[in-house]
Amino acid sequence: MLSVVIVGGLHADARKAAVDRLLADVPGSVVLHHDLATAAAGTVVRTVRDASGLLSAGETPLVNDCACCALREDLVPELRRFADDGTTRLAIVELWDSVEPKAMAEVVTAGGLMVTGVITAVDPALVLPYLGNGDDLAERGLAAAATDQRTVADTFARQLEYAPVLAVTDSEEADDEDRELLTQLHPTARQVPIGPGDPAGAADATASARSPLARAALAGFDVEAAAAAQHPACALLPAEADAHGVSTLVWHRDRPFHPERLYEALEDITCAAARSRGRFWLADRPDTLLHWDAAGGALCVESVGPWLASLPDAAWDMVPPVRRAAAALDWHPEHGDCCQHLVFTSPALDRDGLERLLESCLLTDAEYAAGRSAWKQLPPAFDTLLEV
Repeated sequence: MLSVVIVGGLHADARKAAVDRLLADVPGSVVLHHDLATAAAGTVVRTVRDASGLLSAGETPLVNDCACCALREDLVPELRRFADDGTTRLAIVELWDSVEPKAMAEVVTAGGLMVTGVITAVDPALVLPYLGNGDDLAERGLAAAATDQRTVADTFARQLEYAPVLAVTDSEEADDEDRELLTQLHPTARQVPIGPGDPAGAADATASARSPLARAALAGFDVEAAAAAQHPACALLPAEADAHGVSTLVWHRDRPFHPERLYEALEDITCAAARSRGRFWLADRPDTLLHWDAAGGALCVESVGPWLASLPDAAWDMVPPVRRAAAALDWHPEHGDCCQHLVFTSPALDRDGLERLLESCLLTDAEYAAGRSAWKQLPPAFDTLLEV
């Protein structure tokens, strides 16, 4: 059966290096790439190549004026063609710069094909600059559709955090702080160095057995588990860390935020770290689990449904086991899984100052003692952000 590995990332040079390494190390591999840069002209350019060079090139029209939609429509049929030819061992899907691997992994799997790996290629020296870049993708010519409102920072963060494998270039510009930041942002990822390859690799049928990147590409990938690891209710968040000038603060409290005080502090909290994420609890919405997602000085908050403690017992059987397990880790005897669980990662992080600011946004003892009925009467400061 055809194996499919998805290689993505905004760091284009690193991505191309990872793809070329796989081509050299896995005999019978091909690369499928959809170039979305021509979307403004109404088409997406598809290329197929192997270790010897370009095999084919063609165009596919936009679908609903959306380049990413065209990619989805064209990707699975092309991969099925490789599967049917019987000679392709590994199909490498090289994503265009701003395409996120989660969506494509799910499209490929839903198409009945086997994703055996998802890899994001990274230049460590560029991690902080990209995380700090709040520009819209459209401003950089990287939007995948006319309606694409993502930023460079939040797109890069999702590309980085979804992949279980990071192909890391040997960058001369990177220092220990850069490498530590990468490690703390995604501590569970397997980091595979990519550099100049063995010239004999492409001709050696056993090369893939020796290549760490090739082994990672063929190791297997669980789409459902990867999605669960990113879901706000059960996300696998980084742990406390402090090394080489980079810190990760895990802030966990069992008391809701005062909506107005938190809203007034949002800019300072958001700008305190290069990256912050997690779930939080607002007093005026005590039953609603809220998602916190910040990068590049910009914050996205959204409702992701009820806390588990707010569901009737009969509904628990419909909740995935991974969600119940995550809730059990945060369970409080009085209010269940309702909590603040936020993680902040950054060089030069002012941990003490950030903790004081966050604490000041919680309900006071008197406000907390007033109970949920009183909490719900507090001013709904987040209505605009949550598009209520």
